[in-house]
Amino acid sequence: MAEEEGPTVELRQRRKLKSSENKESAKEEKICDTPMPERAPKHVLFQRFAKIFIGCLAAVTSGMMYALYLSAYHERKFWFSNRQELEREITFQGDSAIYYSYYKDMLKAPSFERGVYELTHNNKTVSLKTINAVQQMSLYPELIASVLYQATGSNEIIEPVYFYIGIVFGLQGIYVTALFVTSWLMSGTWLAGMLTVAWFIINRVDTTRIEYSIPLRENWALPYFACQIAALTGYLKSNLNTYGERFCYLLMSASTYTFMMMWEYSHYLLFLQAISLFLLDSFSLEQSEKLNVKKGTFIAKIMKVINFYLVCTLTVTLNIIMKMFVPHKENGHMLKFLEVKFGLNMTKNFTMNWLLCQESLQAPSQDFFLRLTQSSLLPFYVLVLIICFLSMMQVIFRRINGKSLKETITLEDGRIGGRPEIIYHVIHTILLGSLAMVIEGLKYLWTPYVCMLAAFGVCSPELWMTLFKWLRLRTVHPVLLALILSMAVPTIIGLSLWKEFFPRLMTELMELQEFYDPDTVELMTWIKRQAPVAAVFAGSPQLMGAIKLCTGWMVTSLPLYNDDDLLKRNENVYQIYSKRSAEDIYKILTSYKANYLIVEDAICNEVGTMRGCRVKDLLDIANGHVVCEEGDKLTYSKYGRFCHEVKINYSPYVNYFTRVYWNRSYFVYKINTVISFQS
Repeated sequence: MAEEEGPTVELRQRRKLKSSENKESAKEEKICDTPMPERAPKHVLFQRFAKIFIGCLAAVTSGMMYALYLSAYHERKFWFSNRQELEREITFQGDSAIYYSYYKDMLKAPSFERGVYELTHNNKTVSLKTINAVQQMSLYPELIASVLYQATGSNEIIEPVYFYIGIVFGLQGIYVTALFVTSWLMSGTWLAGMLTVAWFIINRVDTTRIEYSIPLRENWALPYFACQIAALTGYLKSNLNTYGERFCYLLMSASTYTFMMMWEYSHYLLFLQAISLFLLDSFSLEQSEKLNVKKGTFIAKIMKVINFYLVCTLTVTLNIIMKMFVPHKENGHMLKFLEVKFGLNMTKNFTMNWLLCQESLQAPSQDFFLRLTQSSLLPFYVLVLIICFLSMMQVIFRRINGKSLKETITLEDGRIGGRPEIIYHVIHTILLGSLAMVIEGLKYLWTPYVCMLAAFGVCSPELWMTLFKWLRLRTVHPVLLALILSMAVPTIIGLSLWKEFFPRLMTELMELQEFYDPDTVELMTWIKRQAPVAAVFAGSPQLMGAIKLCTGWMVTSLPLYNDDDLLKRNENVYQIYSKRSAEDIYKILTSYKANYLIVEDAICNEVGTMRGCRVKDLLDIANGHVVCEEGDKLTYSKYGRFCHEVKINYSPYVNYFTRVYWNRSYFVYKINTVISFQS
């Protein structure tokens, strides 16, 4: 049997080898039979080159002009070049002041290594607390800016503040250029990019916060995310060659890494992007070799899914791993906030209610939609989104029903929903838009892509052809009409925008505004001249950020909301505006080693536009001094509001606090170390 079995096995192996040889020869014949693409004529190549050159020139010019516009507008708004350094620094408000103060600290450090060490082991900012400022506040932009400022020799040419804001304005130019390129890639015409930029600038109140707070992390990070989106759009295109795919992949990798480094909340946006790509692949709307999950054995599929998760949600994975070894509660407040925001829980907690009262965390106002409608952006966005979404659903249902679809989509097909890059953007903009309808601050992520998607749609012949296919237009040739509309509609929109909004933009640059805050200037000047170097100041977190920047003195709290300890400090220090006794306030402040207390008249006598959202109202709710719901127990306070009572200068307030400086806006009290009670 063994002797007979040998030849049989050998015969099977020969047959298997022969069949494999036949397959390989068939593949070779198929490759040989495939006609080689004919080389395009020289005039066609010249037209393509001219189109690309003009488009790139327009994209770069748009970005540069926008950056110059921001610089000029900032100068006219703050009269920046004519102010002293202290007055310039006061224009940085809240957390922006903290970011810029660390940039100054890096420039003052004897070496880069020493500067980084002092930031990662910082005990000179918040009293009784050592923080890793680089990690906690994502100070990588400031580290990079300080290195560039010194390495390029700019310290001999330009002042540090101009170099800093110049980098941010330059990044905004890159942001606009990336949106231009994305719309251009999707539509095939750089006219869409021009319209994207026009809508972005006209609606800049809703597309960016660069005018109000320059050093915000999102102003550093979102330009890189826009570059990643542009690279991803090019990568998803079906007609891209191998070299183009490699370039797009490298650009995606570099921009994604930089985006994650610049912004501590980047992983949330990347998670939405991962969901969009996952849905794109689930519906088999992309080439399998690009998202590559459906091929291979079961184990291979599992490994690819794991790899997909690790790549797309890298920061989340690292965060979970770190929490396993270093337990902390830094982001617990975010989950609690979401529970209260969506009505899953109720709370009297001051911090949660204060966050809910912030305008950026409210639902969008009607003015937001009115502004987008007046610039014609919202109507065209809705039109484009509806057409693309319905076409996408049509393609998906055809796939589900087993109908074969052409891999190469032509203009005559009228099937814009079959293009992977379009579908990705439709899914992504729906996800971002859904969040922006709940939290207004997220409109700065959504509105720029509204500009891009709307501009792409009105400039795309395929979108109009898709619409005409549904309408079964027969009176006029649909392809010709689609080409005409893709040029005529954006031209008409552009001319109308130019006529209505261009004069307004020029007027803004001509008007000389003035940022005038003499009370804050006087306060900072007094601190630098009169307060001891080792003094610790207590007050509202926003003011403490300005004190840290303008004077360098230590403070009790900071305007940061990703640390539980700092949030608790903020709530405790805010008690100076509550109905608490002088002794209670004294104990709170001395527990943080505070030497001076600053009471702001604007907070003490605040007249809020939103009911129950004043700081003193929120404190009364948290302390149980008012009834906020039926069944709540009212706790009567026998003390007046501290910020009012301390100004009257009577016992027991004068026993604990001595007024040493005041102006129209601020009252500064020295916290007594030796208490002497007066009758």
